[in-house]
Amino acid sequence: MSGTLAERLAAVRGRIAAAAERSGRSADDVTLVGACKTVPAARVIEAVQAGLTHLGENYVQEAAPKILEVNAAVSTPPQWHLIGSLQRNKAKDAVRHFAMVETLDRVSLARALDTRAGAAGRTLPVLIQVNLSRESQKSGALEDDLSGLLEACADLEALEVQGLMTVPALEPDPERSRPAFAALRELRERLRREPGGEDLSHLSMGMSADFEVAIEEGATLVRVGTALFGPRSV
Repeated sequence: MSGTLAERLAAVRGRIAAAAERSGRSADDVTLVGACKTVPAARVIEAVQAGLTHLGENYVQEAAPKILEVNAAVSTPPQWHLIGSLQRNKAKDAVRHFAMVETLDRVSLARALDTRAGAAGRTLPVLIQVNLSRESQKSGALEDDLSGLLEACADLEALEVQGLMTVPALEPDPERSRPAFAALRELRERLRREPGGEDLSHLSMGMSADFEVAIEEGATLVRVGTALFGPRSV
């Protein structure tokens, strides 16, 4: 992959700005989350020093040492997002290390996170992951379960549900992911009219192959790894 990390970061930001402009939005409406699973801490530090402010990790246990190392090495630590599925027994560590959990998908996990966040004296922003494609191998709540999950979360004082997240079915053509992105946007608008959904604002959708289409359909967070850091080593 050509170019320095700083150059690739600038290029991705340029593509984000162009996609936002095409949809009548500002680039400031879109947060770039650098997906850094398997990326060595030194490379992540380089990205933060180049100006990347939000980073996403998939696994709490693997991410924790890297998060501590990166945060200690930079003057302004980044905001860390958990973008992989979360087991309930890892809720305490997730609350400790992450500014946002993007993968809430069940009431039992919501209650565990609420308990741990309350004990830590903080409010935890979360997104509900939606399995729009109904793929059995993917995490995420099914559309039919969202109203109940939102209503349950409304009673949890230390949890703040800020939006929805999805990982669409893998498609070779980014345009084929557009219907899924549009569907998540429409789902958010519907849920805003239901109990517990009034404050839904974020849509986390789009990765390296399709983030521009996602932005055109309303994404407020895009999770970009390969376009920034190159192909994963594993």
